Amino acid sequence: MSSVAGPAPAGAPLPLALTMGEPAGIGGELTLKAWLARGTGLPTFFAIDEPDRLAALAAQLGMVVPIARIDKPAQALRLFQAALPVFPQPLSAPVQTGVPDHANANAVLSSIDRAVEFCRMGSAGGIVTNPIHKRTLYESGFLHAGHTEYLAHLAGAGTQSVMLLVSPELRVVPVTVHVSLRQAVERLTTANIVACGRVVAAAMRIDFMIAQPRIAVAGLNPHAGESGALGHEDDKVVAPAIRELRQLGINAFGPLSADTMFHAAARAKYDVALCMYHDQALIPIKTIDFWGGVNVTIGLPFVRTSPDHGTALDIAGTGAADAGSLIASIRFASEIAERRRVAAGASSSAAQ
Repeated sequence: MSSVAGPAPAGAPLPLALTMGEPAGIGGELTLKAWLARGTGLPTFFAIDEPDRLAALAAQLGMVVPIARIDKPAQALRLFQAALPVFPQPLSAPVQTGVPDHANANAVLSSIDRAVEFCRMGSAGGIVTNPIHKRTLYESGFLHAGHTEYLAHLAGAGTQSVMLLVSPELRVVPVTVHVSLRQAVERLTTANIVACGRVVAAAMRIDFMIAQPRIAVAGLNPHAGESGALGHEDDKVVAPAIRELRQLGINAFGPLSADTMFHAAARAKYDVALCMYHDQALIPIKTIDFWGGVNVTIGLPFVRTSPDHGTALDIAGTGAADAGSLIASIRFASEIAERRRVAAGASSSAAQ
């Protein structure tokens, strides 16, 4: 391992910050495999992790991955092709593969905190997060439902963060996320749907360059309530939200029966599906593209993407983890960062 300082090449894009995730899971292996894919034109990234852990894991898995310690993100731009740049994040306890340790919860969160700090300082172009193990964090006193909510907390008061799952075939957004199904129904309101729809429409325009996004809105109940025969929420909560979104100039339509809106012909009629609860959104996209899907948190003042799968503790350390979703997340974070840069430049020019 080496520690090298030096300025970034002039005019180079900012590197992406890749967080540690749960160290007992597959995040480290995914990080190593992503770096090995750098020859495919992968954008430059640096890991916020324990360098010795990654070096040991690479040796265990038979991967030739030189590790370069850095103390500034800019150093990654010069080092990336020759070695995996790692900004050190110490762990409190040794890692036992497949067995999360509460003692390392603070390190997992510190890795995320540091990535956000780098983005706010303007030294990282965006954040790509490896999967966390929520139960271990909860048992350690973590007060947020997941990554999405924690990042909104770090972004500051008033931030409306929204989970968007993306694959080449489908984009989905759940209005309610990491809560029980009972709580999802209780928390679903017209105001929440409208707020979520507004964030989604803005993200489609800026991050995806879709000038007039089409938003298909799923109903909550089977057959979107069947005109009240199967529940009144679709008529009393969802439909009014759609009308309000349309009054705001947003092309939202529905509520649609969720069992018929995800086949290929139906998907061709919209740009993104606004779903009422977690599984209604995530089941179709994970069925269509489990290893290639990307989780994007929209509504934040910085770019954040993540694989759309979990820590996979059962295969951690075996070399069997598929890095496709992480690699797609890295590429997508870079694309969004560039689109936001262009949009910001255009806004600045228009204001002059």
